Amino acid sequence: MAKYKTMDANEAVARVTYKFTELAGIYPITPASPMAEKIDVMSTNGEINFWGNKVKVVEMESEAGAIALVHGALQSGILSSTFTASQGLLLMIPTLYKLAGEMLPAVINVAARSLSTHSLSIFGDHQDVYATRQTGVCMLASSSVEEAYHMAAVAHLSSIKSSLPFIHFFDGFRTSHEINKIKEIDLSKVEALIDKKALQKFRERAMNNTNPTTRGTAENDDIYFQNTEVRNQYYEDAITIVEDYMNKINKITKENYKPFNYYGSEKAKEIIIAIGSVCQCIEETVDKLNDQGYKVGLVKVHLYRPFSVEKLLEVIPKTVQKVAVLDRTKEAGSSGEPLYLDVVNALKDTNIKVIGGRYGLSSKNTTPPMIKAVYDNLKKEMKNNFTIGINDDVTNLSLDYDNNFKVNQDSYQLLIYGYGSDGMISTSKDILKIIGDNTPKYVQGYFQYDSKKSGGVTRSHIRLSSSKIRSTYYVDDPDFIVVSKDTYMYKYDILDNLKQNGVFLLNTNLNEEDLIKSLPNKVKYLLATKNIKFYIIDAYKVAGSLGLKNKINTCMETAIFKIMKEYNINKVISIMKENTKTRFASKGQKIIDINNKVIDASLANLIEVKVSPSWSTLEYKDNKKLNFNETINLLKGDTLPVSSFIDKRSGIFEAGTTKKEKRNIAENIPCWLSENCIQCNQCAFACPHGVIRPFLLEEKQDKIESVPALIPKGKEFAISINYEACTGCGLCAVACPGKVGNKALKMVPNTKQKSNFDYLLKNNVNDKYEASLLTVKNISFKEPKFEYSGACAGCGETPYLTNLTRVFSDNLIIANATGCSSIYGGSVPSTPYSIPWASSLFEDNSEYGLGILTGINIKRDKIQKYMKEYPRNKVFKKWLDNKDNYSVCREVLNEIDYKKHPFLLNMKDYILPKSVWIVGGDGFAYDIGYGGLDHVLSKQENINILVLDTEVYSNTGGQSSKSSNLGSVASFTSKGKENYKKDLARIAMCYPHVYVAATNIGYNKEQYLKVLKEASEHNGPSLVIAYSPCIEHGIKTGMEHSQSNAYLASKCGYFLTFRSNPNGKFILDSKNPEFDKYEDYLMTENRFANLKRVNKEEAEEILNKQKQWAINRYNYYKKISEE
Repeated sequence: MAKYKTMDANEAVARVTYKFTELAGIYPITPASPMAEKIDVMSTNGEINFWGNKVKVVEMESEAGAIALVHGALQSGILSSTFTASQGLLLMIPTLYKLAGEMLPAVINVAARSLSTHSLSIFGDHQDVYATRQTGVCMLASSSVEEAYHMAAVAHLSSIKSSLPFIHFFDGFRTSHEINKIKEIDLSKVEALIDKKALQKFRERAMNNTNPTTRGTAENDDIYFQNTEVRNQYYEDAITIVEDYMNKINKITKENYKPFNYYGSEKAKEIIIAIGSVCQCIEETVDKLNDQGYKVGLVKVHLYRPFSVEKLLEVIPKTVQKVAVLDRTKEAGSSGEPLYLDVVNALKDTNIKVIGGRYGLSSKNTTPPMIKAVYDNLKKEMKNNFTIGINDDVTNLSLDYDNNFKVNQDSYQLLIYGYGSDGMISTSKDILKIIGDNTPKYVQGYFQYDSKKSGGVTRSHIRLSSSKIRSTYYVDDPDFIVVSKDTYMYKYDILDNLKQNGVFLLNTNLNEEDLIKSLPNKVKYLLATKNIKFYIIDAYKVAGSLGLKNKINTCMETAIFKIMKEYNINKVISIMKENTKTRFASKGQKIIDINNKVIDASLANLIEVKVSPSWSTLEYKDNKKLNFNETINLLKGDTLPVSSFIDKRSGIFEAGTTKKEKRNIAENIPCWLSENCIQCNQCAFACPHGVIRPFLLEEKQDKIESVPALIPKGKEFAISINYEACTGCGLCAVACPGKVGNKALKMVPNTKQKSNFDYLLKNNVNDKYEASLLTVKNISFKEPKFEYSGACAGCGETPYLTNLTRVFSDNLIIANATGCSSIYGGSVPSTPYSIPWASSLFEDNSEYGLGILTGINIKRDKIQKYMKEYPRNKVFKKWLDNKDNYSVCREVLNEIDYKKHPFLLNMKDYILPKSVWIVGGDGFAYDIGYGGLDHVLSKQENINILVLDTEVYSNTGGQSSKSSNLGSVASFTSKGKENYKKDLARIAMCYPHVYVAATNIGYNKEQYLKVLKEASEHNGPSLVIAYSPCIEHGIKTGMEHSQSNAYLASKCGYFLTFRSNPNGKFILDSKNPEFDKYEDYLMTENRFANLKRVNKEEAEEILNKQKQWAINRYNYYKKISEE
């Protein structure tokens, strides 16, 4: 009997690839990282490949490094693989040419993704894979999770036999992260298909000393051409090899794979040719249209390179007259997109008319109505170069479609709205696993995220069916909607598409009576007119009362299963409790018991709300005109036409838009107790989102709670909180020292009360308080130019940025590396910076920042040259003598007579000196961007680099970096990292002209301000390494303790703070670390505590080695501080 398993394509591909692989060269990139993570876990767990060994997993510094490692291993006769996407694949291109030219068998599995052009996007299309089509690498495509499982085997088998490299690709997120139920295959049967002779030839070609050879030579114009053409026959043979292996896999899987597969009417007149997940949607549409009398079909492309004209012609019905080719890419300036051009060439000697179109860029949802529009276009006007899924009202290339067109479906559909980090994605995956693995039903799950970090809106699209599910698009008419945060009901159109007689579950802390009073009329109207069954539960109360603070997923999952009735609730509870044992084994029996109690308590707290028929007569207004940002923030960005982007065509957006956002997502918010306040402003300095501020008023006002200011005298002091932007992390309350042990801030439930924050922003006199000393208290009165970002609650990075902008204000310019700080720093429409900010790529940020500075300097040199032409002008002389002094330059700016000197009017902004900062995480600084960083430091330019050191790849899901320390457990080092943290500061100090500092605001906030001042005053490059606790550290007491945990890190000597100034001496700010508390600190974070679970035998020895490393490091820095 066939066994079925519920998994996504990343896992399916990793399972197959592991068996064929001896060495995996890896580097994290979304959405391909889970494949490498799975390989690493399988290797750590001792799983054996086809060659009887564990896979050797090697993380490199970049994708260029990963593919180079693979290249070298192949030359040693070792079968090697890698996994990548997007910019990572582009970095591999030079080596892909080498692999093809040297005829080396390797498989690169690609979760195909958009490229960074006018913006970055982590979502899926085919821009990256099409960019490699000229390299000579064979290319094999999959359109579903199950196909990816099977095609991975075809790719590896074909690569060995043909002695050519293969890219096996599938759609990023839509396929890579889609959870589906697939039939497992006996991989021992696949092993039997390996061509042993071809494998032996590959082994014998390995570099060795018995038969030495020379490789990678230089060839001249007399022979290079011939030696290129000699490989032609191998590509012709590769087509036959792939087809042969498809036939062999077909016998195992009972499928019918071919290089090109035809689906539809054998008498079709109109067909579509496409690659990837859209083919599933097209198949559904073909079935429906043919039922309605159409005669249409689909050619699904599997083997894209080598492209076989013969094999394509074999599957196209003789009756076909018209073809539409769909490409998931945009090739600007070309006569058509890649697949279209290939098909035009293939059909040039036939009477078939061919048109091409684009769809689905960056995972843009593509639905059956859109596919129907393509077939209708073939029947009618045959518009070429068309688009679907968008409204192109500028070049008018888009096809209209009718959303009333529906395909045949028998699936039960859920749409679950969650809040990033509340566990609703995990809940959704658990539902899929339980039903998929324990019932005959098929399942499908796809997960939609916005661009916030932990704290954004998540949507889980779930389908359950008695037959295979091919719906590769969002759930748009759910039977059941779940909402985990009640504030969504006042902001988004949640219930518009809920089916008649559907079900709605809302998590809320309001009782039934208060909820009914507060719900908008539209919500109540829809509940009544759609005859909805309405349930509520206070999951935060259930979880919190039993000790699971803010962890609502277990409670919500139980309630969903109870309402859904798709599987016996008693069996579900039994399975959930069994899963709890496995999931929380590392956290101890107490956590397991608490979760089990939450499961039991959830059923008792589920309440059905009676929907009043009278609500069907309620009136409401639903015609508010939305601007660009509002449209996106209300989850309606898909409705924006192309004309909305005319003024944004180059990717330039308004700054500081987060000021206008009202997210209102915090369950608990800080409340100021003025009687306990010592006016230290620690809370404002520590706040990760800039939502809590101190204000000075001229006098006491009736409606504002305030106290007499200690400094400056004669003013009133108040603390106010922007509740609508607060994430409720609680970090401010922890940071507050209070008075005589009594805190001035306490966390209270968010009752959505009106704040005086906006009033105080407009009516304070903070700007009149000019203190000469750069202190935490003084700087916190300044308005930050970075505020209300989408960073995680309790983020350890953002306080550095908030206060960086307070210190340098209007003369600050930031070049930001790709990573967490670029995602929360500039994701449309949320732009938290009110100063110039730009991001290029992950690997080139140092050079990018240097380019920005150099450009500015060229303009300032022009100003200098102009002013020198007027030696008697006192204002100009003042500037020439003080051109790097911001205060003096500000005076000059206002004193220049621009009518007499119009040249300076156009250069006005550059009269002021700029403080250019290169910002990025440790992945950028220690790994992929290190070469550029080192080069910039080697220069004499006055540029600053701020490294937000989380010691892990935070943005891609917590993979180990060279900043990660010995013994840390993370993705790619699942048994604990085997080597020490790279000492970037010590390396940088080898340059005698570079200012280097290590800082930790959790340990010493004032030291950070000193560092900023000294770095800015140093006339040369500076490197500031800022210790940044991250949610990936697994701080056991929660992220509200991120800075107090950071304090422990420096207190025990784990992270040292110091300053190395070329103009002075080395100052070790960390005084006398308490190394006896070192292990106590390590055990406060799961990244180290888990080592004792995953590597019991060696954990103690490894952590002792790390401690000794820290002691030795301290002794080194102490010694040079005394010189």
